[in-house]
Amino acid sequence: MTVQTERPPSGPADVTKRGERRPAAPRSASRAGALAPYLLLLPACTASVLLLGWPLLKDVLLSFQNLNMAQLIQHATEWNGIDNYKEVLTGEDFWRVTLRSIVFTAVNVVLTMVLGTLVGLLLARLGKRMRLLLMIGLVLAWAMPVVAATTVYQWLFAQRFGVVNWVLDRLGWHSMADYSWTSSQMSTFFVVTLLIVWMSIPFVAINLYAATTVISAELYEAAALDGAGAWKSFTTVTLPVLRPFLYATTFLEVIWIFKAFVQVYVINAGGPDRLTEILPVYAYIEGVGNQHYGMGAAIAVLTILILLAITAYYLRIVLKQDEEGEL
Repeated sequence: MTVQTERPPSGPADVTKRGERRPAAPRSASRAGALAPYLLLLPACTASVLLLGWPLLKDVLLSFQNLNMAQLIQHATEWNGIDNYKEVLTGEDFWRVTLRSIVFTAVNVVLTMVLGTLVGLLLARLGKRMRLLLMIGLVLAWAMPVVAATTVYQWLFAQRFGVVNWVLDRLGWHSMADYSWTSSQMSTFFVVTLLIVWMSIPFVAINLYAATTVISAELYEAAALDGAGAWKSFTTVTLPVLRPFLYATTFLEVIWIFKAFVQVYVINAGGPDRLTEILPVYAYIEGVGNQHYGMGAAIAVLTILILLAITAYYLRIVLKQDEEGEL
């Protein structure tokens, strides 16, 4: 005679029987899990408030003061309300510089995005060795400090001993042998634009190349079977995948180029005759150069507001296009 015994459970010991409910997790554990993301963000938010929020608050307070060198030495505070903003907004210089800054940003962003996209697509088409060589060159250009890169461009475009003038003279343009690239508005902007685009292309190219790596080869094969050529494959396969990356990269480039202070100031300090000043340079010259610190602070606050308005308008366009694409 055999004795039947219960079969030991084959799964984990804590598995409940069918139909039974598991014990609910403690409420304290669920709260800790909900607070975990905010606790992880707390150090970054604290650093942002200390490094960005506090200086911004001080700048806003300074914009409502009449502060010059004498008051700065005497530690005297003279509040003048919105007089600084009235003087800035009623003057022609501010609006002229604002328009110049917007056009300058638009030209640089368009050139950077077009050339950076082409370089990114080239990276995707090259072999491993050539891709590695090009990537090293892009990273070196990207990693160069802004002041160092600007100084190199000053040497390249120097009037008497610049490499660019020497090369142009050798190629037959003898009138360019002693040409001053910072003597006119357009030539100065040409040098600054060349510098900014050269420093911005690596970021765009590397980002878009990384985006192309997620595109499956089967999509291109299916497009080829449907009779799509190179351009059709790009518009129907590559571009839809790259569109979110293009939006995000363009957004970052608008912010970075709009506040390009170092390149413009180091090349020619906003000259000649202050014709190449953009808003950050204009705020610095009015505030520090002319020792009207409250005026410079007011221009800086208005610059931030204009940049926020531009980025908000851009994000609105992006969100609208995304909604139309989903429909």
